[in-house]
Amino acid sequence: MAEDQWQWQEPGTAWRGVGIYHITLTVPSRLPLLGTLVIPQNDPSQARVERTALGNAVVDELYVMCKHYPAIRILQFCLMPDHLHAVIRVTKVMETSIRSVVRGYWQGVKKLGRAYTLAVSPELNSGTTDQGKTTTAGQGTTKAARQGTTKAAGQGSGGWAFPVFTERPFIRPLSRRGQLKTMMHYVRMNPQRLATKRLMPGFFRVQKDINIGGLSFDGVGNVALLHAEQYDVVHVRSVWVKAAEHGDSQTLRDYMNGCVLKARKGVVMVSPFISQQEKQVMQVLINEQHPFIVLADNGFRDYYKPSDALFDACAAGRVLILSPWPYDAGKRHISRADCVALNNMAEEFCKRISLDFS
Repeated sequence: MAEDQWQWQEPGTAWRGVGIYHITLTVPSRLPLLGTLVIPQNDPSQARVERTALGNAVVDELYVMCKHYPAIRILQFCLMPDHLHAVIRVTKVMETSIRSVVRGYWQGVKKLGRAYTLAVSPELNSGTTDQGKTTTAGQGTTKAARQGTTKAAGQGSGGWAFPVFTERPFIRPLSRRGQLKTMMHYVRMNPQRLATKRLMPGFFRVQKDINIGGLSFDGVGNVALLHAEQYDVVHVRSVWVKAAEHGDSQTLRDYMNGCVLKARKGVVMVSPFISQQEKQVMQVLINEQHPFIVLADNGFRDYYKPSDALFDACAAGRVLILSPWPYDAGKRHISRADCVALNNMAEEFCKRISLDFS
């Protein structure tokens, strides 16, 4: 079905109507109970997740959900060692809301999780990290684990049951053009991105309190970019954009081209890259493999990883992402005040960084 052929939430059918949803189920403890990440020849492009018995059961439960609700189709899913991503489509109006459907799925996997921990709990603290392969706690460690997750209490390996899925799944509706394609790609790439982070942990570790001229930042990426010889700002002015909209695009074109020419000469460009035109400049920097620094409007949550646009450049050491603010889980959109502050900060940043790290 083409993306422009489905209508998001028909009148009076909110959360029950035709639509696309992204669902994420997480093991809050982050124990890798669902599978093992395998990285053949340390090549992230070949990374895959080998499921535990619980991982298989969690996936099976997805199909049970679809069997009970025939209007639901699974478009894409990916099981990771400690979470599951699924993109589903509701093909017609249902009597039950998608929230209730997912809540039922959650109740089912909670029972599976408790049964699984009963079977393998003595081994849950024995997991190790990978050297080309990650050994998952509970993966193949007991006969009970291999035989499935539905053994009754007292029939396992003498362990104890405890809750695994203590948080409800996250449900996100996809309603804008292009979101479906982006999300499908994101879900498919999860094993490769996790493998990249495992093999190159330095570029993906959140680093705290990076001091630059009295300004304090948290950062992710290559901090060696703070020792470059030259820096300059990418800040497209609204007056140039308005002029271009009225047919006079020369100033805008010259400025954007000038930013790229500076990067080609080795200047590290610094910007929050907020406007569409600034994002276009950033994409050229990515395509041409020039280093640059991004000022972000939100801090870094646990297990943070850069967006698709920045991930590969970050893995290659060409990007440093800095934020002057702590992570705010409730933040959804950048405010005008944030835009002004970050653009001013980029200007001040380039002045101070040359003094601090020259």
